[in-house]
Amino acid sequence: MIAARIVVVGTGYVGLTTGACLAGLGHQVTCVDVDEAKVARLAAGRVDILEPDLAGLVTRGLSTRRLRFVVGAGEAVRDADAVFLCVPTPMGSGGAADLRAVEAATAEIREVLPPGSALVTKSTVPVGTSARIARALCRPDVAVVSNPEFLREGTAVADFLGPERIVVGSDDEAAARRVAALYEDVPAPVVVMDAASAELVKYAANCFLAVKLSYVNSIAELCERVGADVFKVTEGMGYDRRIGGAYLTPGPGWGGSCLPKDTGAMLRFAESAGFDFGLLAAAAEENLRQRDRIVAKVAGAVGGTLAGSRIGVLGLAFKAGTNDLRDSPALGVASVLGAHGAEVTAYDPAIGGPLPGMSVVDDAYRAAKGADAIVVLTEWAEFRRLDWPFVAELMAGESVVDARNLLDPAAVLDAGLCWQGLGRPRPRVHAPA
Repeated sequence: MIAARIVVVGTGYVGLTTGACLAGLGHQVTCVDVDEAKVARLAAGRVDILEPDLAGLVTRGLSTRRLRFVVGAGEAVRDADAVFLCVPTPMGSGGAADLRAVEAATAEIREVLPPGSALVTKSTVPVGTSARIARALCRPDVAVVSNPEFLREGTAVADFLGPERIVVGSDDEAAARRVAALYEDVPAPVVVMDAASAELVKYAANCFLAVKLSYVNSIAELCERVGADVFKVTEGMGYDRRIGGAYLTPGPGWGGSCLPKDTGAMLRFAESAGFDFGLLAAAAEENLRQRDRIVAKVAGAVGGTLAGSRIGVLGLAFKAGTNDLRDSPALGVASVLGAHGAEVTAYDPAIGGPLPGMSVVDDAYRAAKGADAIVVLTEWAEFRRLDWPFVAELMAGESVVDARNLLDPAAVLDAGLCWQGLGRPRPRVHAPA
């Protein structure tokens, strides 16, 4: 593989992972950001993101001088072979993707991009963004390429270096293949296509996963009503290769930095194309209902009303293995509990306080102390290993609502507590202590 000179604009989850991994593949990488303090921390090898193996990659990149961090993209891109835009595209007005950061970065580097280079969008952007960037650049000597990311928080490095596929799209096929060549040492199928199709792939994939998660949450609710066990139902479904077992675990709803904003953006640009995407809209509505179902379960566990109750919350991050609270369903449920008058005390191993509407403590047992009920909202493995007899002594009540189906019901019951999960038969009596 021939080493390329690469500039990565943005050092968030996607940008930092992209830069560190490309440097690890042997490229010469410069990561740029507008935050001077953040750049200084990264240049010193300090990584604030909780992501396995990322800090080590950054340290190795710095030590081999294949990776560096600077403020501002203007000077950095002057000799670049490829510039990756990894800037935020959050949900904007009406659900549409906010492309102001993409536009600002494009404007900053427009005049200094070298002829023959490629401007690559790694950020998730709506269909038509590559064409929009090309018009803004007005540089026929610079190719615009879409190379969407498929990174999961908590496994981002593994996903980058061992992906299921690499998607590269451009209306300039030769440029697309040059960008694809940057991944020559990554063992994965490479799919080269036009820019619009590449941009839609990411949305289509994420929205499919959102629909699948909403579907399994609905199945869990149905299981509760008819006396079936969602574990057994999804096991039977998962053996079907057309379905697969991934994303068939019920929970408090889907969230994080991608699915909510991507479903919103997909609905918005589908509408602009004259298409009523009713299936996706229904999945988004179902996701909001799931949060309300969890709140109702907790209310039922404390006698029907949350006002004046004390609720211990275990987990706030949107999933285990990350400290990301963006659109976290766990945080959403905890906030609604507080809004209904509950006194919420929360613990998450990756989250420190304070947070509005709740007390955040540094120990799961402190969250349980005096609680009328406990609700598990993030699937951290350490919650399985809690001393449940001790938890029972600390609690004022006896109800445990397991919104992740994480715990061993027998361990909770043996402690003299009541357990209820999602879509699973609810034990009626305590097991012998």
